[in-house]
Amino acid sequence: MHRTHTCGELRIEHVGQEVTLSGWVQRSRELGGMTFIDLRDRYGLTQLAFNMETRAELCAKARELGREFVIKVTGNVIERSSKNTNIPTGEIEIDVTAMEVLNASKVPPFTIEDDTDGGDDLRMKYRYLDLRRRPVMSKLQLRHRLSIETRNYLDSIDFMEVETPFLIKSTPEGARDFVVPSRVHPGQFYALPQSPQTFKQLLMVSGYDKYYQIVKCFRDEDLRADRQPEFTQIDCEMAFVEQEDILNTFEGMVRHLFKVVKGIDVPAFPRMTYAEAMATYGSDKPDIRFDMKFVDMAPVTQNKGFKVFDDAEAVIGIVAEGCADYSRKQLDALTDFVKRPQIGAKGLVHCKVNTDGTFKSSVDKFFSQEDQQAWAAHAGAKEGDLILMLSGDLNTTRKQMNELRLHMGKELGFRDPEVFRPLWVVDFPLLEWDEETERYHAMHHPFTSPKPEHMAILETDPGAVNANAYDMVINGVEIGGGSIRIHDRDIQSRMFDLLGFTKEEAQAQFGFLMSAFEYGAPPHGGIALGFDRLCSLFGGSDTIRDFIAFPKNNAARDVMIDAPAPIDGAQMEELYLESTAKEKE
Repeated sequence: MHRTHTCGELRIEHVGQEVTLSGWVQRSRELGGMTFIDLRDRYGLTQLAFNMETRAELCAKARELGREFVIKVTGNVIERSSKNTNIPTGEIEIDVTAMEVLNASKVPPFTIEDDTDGGDDLRMKYRYLDLRRRPVMSKLQLRHRLSIETRNYLDSIDFMEVETPFLIKSTPEGARDFVVPSRVHPGQFYALPQSPQTFKQLLMVSGYDKYYQIVKCFRDEDLRADRQPEFTQIDCEMAFVEQEDILNTFEGMVRHLFKVVKGIDVPAFPRMTYAEAMATYGSDKPDIRFDMKFVDMAPVTQNKGFKVFDDAEAVIGIVAEGCADYSRKQLDALTDFVKRPQIGAKGLVHCKVNTDGTFKSSVDKFFSQEDQQAWAAHAGAKEGDLILMLSGDLNTTRKQMNELRLHMGKELGFRDPEVFRPLWVVDFPLLEWDEETERYHAMHHPFTSPKPEHMAILETDPGAVNANAYDMVINGVEIGGGSIRIHDRDIQSRMFDLLGFTKEEAQAQFGFLMSAFEYGAPPHGGIALGFDRLCSLFGGSDTIRDFIAFPKNNAARDVMIDAPAPIDGAQMEELYLESTAKEKE
């Protein structure tokens, strides 16, 4: 037996018992005739005591141990004379009577401590060592807990977990596919799924009216902090439902997760239309932990002779409460922020509403005190507040002001990671026009149903059609999205026509789904929640990498196993890739 207890299990009530522990050497300390070793496993730390006076040979052996040696010890649980209240096992230690070295260890490339000296690249190269650290382990424990509670909740309301294929057919819509060459079908390829979308719709046709899957998905796209080439989502679908049924079910699930995992009672989620979100926050995933809503300043700023405002399609302002005392240095820093290439504004106009009733703006020579007083009244700014304004074309200015608003929220401490403000964003446009390809693309995917009241204008005014779609947003992060699906073959065919598919292309890509709709497809809809994003949100992190056991880096590489990597020539030939490459040459 390698252990009778774990390294996080023993307490004062175990004093007097003989126990066996196994684990990794965290650190050792020599104090006179005593040697103390902290032994670690994933459950915690236990202090081991070796006495030179009573067991000289054993103590000498203990002093030869290095960090991360794997050892097995047997001894008696005794009360510590110097207790450590910072750890659960801090009242006891083990008086070691026997020890076996199970495996030696090289000196690790960084310290396996909470506060390590290893940088990101080094820790990713030795991820198996990084995973031993308590902060990383706690993140994966949180992920485990969320997955268990998700399954428990969905099982309790009669959802059934069904696995769908990983080797599927490539489709032209959406992000780039990862493709897998077929050996037995020369020149043909599978694709890894970006989502199980069509399969879960087929399950609805099959009568499995409540499906879910915690599933890996794959997208060959540029990476950001909240993206990985392979990611996990909670994928769900329901039959015989309308939008309200979906929202109530999965709002209930997320509120349940907050309650059981975080101990937080989250109130009912407010609803906001896409149009309102864009007009008020400049984003379809607004952070509503703080106010600072957009104000249309055009009515009180234009036609005053200031060309920057007069020539603009939009003049948008926000009010930063209590910030009229910002220094010139702070205001210059805000201007530099919006001028960054990622944001692209040409400048920033500010107006201080001073506590003495006067106004001070960056454009005083164009606007009188009376003009600026009208600004404050229009924006609802009080004495001591600061008005910030950007101008330009509507969509660009909204995006720029959204970035400035989020920046101000962070600067002023309004974006507390332990405060959670979820909402549903609804009534998205069904389609968006692409200037480059000069055709419409589905804003969500081509299986999203139009709003029933907009069905009549689907062909005559497609840009005005709203989708029966919804996104769950928490703290400015899109946690998930879904829609009521098209379940009628004729409507699905009309949708493919709008998206520029020929009849032959639609049949080749999605003929199996269209055929299934002819055999009694029920009304259905669903949602997919980003499980990695949900984990990072619950864990108070900005990046999903911390919550994935073996993530890729920002270049989509696994530096630990050095992937992707070339394959040898024999494999290339077997997959008919070498000959294809030579033919192209």
